[in-house]
Amino acid sequence: MHQKDSIMPIAVRPGARIPQLKLALWLGAAAAVAAIALLPYILVTMPERFVALPMPLWAVALMQVVQTGVICGLLAWAGLHLGARHGLGAPWLHAWIYQTPAPTVRPHWLFAVMLGIATAALISAIDSTVLPSSSLGSTGAWGMAWRGAMASFYGGIAEEIDCRLFLVSLIVWLLAYPRRGSAQPWMFIVAIAFAALLFGMGHLPAMFAMGMSHTVLAMGCIVLLNALVGAVCGGLYWKLGLEHAMLAHFSADIVLHVFMPLLQGGR
Repeated sequence: MHQKDSIMPIAVRPGARIPQLKLALWLGAAAAVAAIALLPYILVTMPERFVALPMPLWAVALMQVVQTGVICGLLAWAGLHLGARHGLGAPWLHAWIYQTPAPTVRPHWLFAVMLGIATAALISAIDSTVLPSSSLGSTGAWGMAWRGAMASFYGGIAEEIDCRLFLVSLIVWLLAYPRRGSAQPWMFIVAIAFAALLFGMGHLPAMFAMGMSHTVLAMGCIVLLNALVGAVCGGLYWKLGLEHAMLAHFSADIVLHVFMPLLQGGR
């Protein structure tokens, strides 16, 4: 796992006009589907966003899906392009899409799942001691659980494309550029940490919309706990590829947005 080139078959098939374009299109399409799955969760957690809309709900949903697909597709292409020379990418998806040999190193899918679950369990333990528990409202435990399960695809797909595939790859590329493209381990660590911090900060607007207090303690807790997920997924992206980061993120979200509401509703 120390030699990234041995597990990251990033080379594009002969004849491909735009490197990584097909894979980027697939990732953008997956993010668009994930945006559809996210909508029921947003409707109950942030209903004020849909009050007095200037257009029908279906039109807003369509715009969100198209926007997510286009943006994630472009960011995926940029991330694949920038990360290729540094061994960053989606090797198993690449092998499937382009019908090339799979990576020679055995994947660690179960490890990614267990790491995501363990991270979510730690977050839940800290969150329950620092922040007040949120109400399930009229939706109920099962209502929040199935919506949370669908929303988990957005975190595992779209957020990983944005924050790991694009942002980590971009930062590593920028740090390595003055050294003529030679990336050192500390560059990956800095990129993972910075992307994780931005990932944590990116959750603040949604948490405010869901009624979270604006205290320094609450905001710091949200940023750091989400940054923990980002750091774990970033490490997996660096060492094993985007697919492992996606799986860990999805597993963590399943615990946080499915099992925790069910546990809360059962009390």
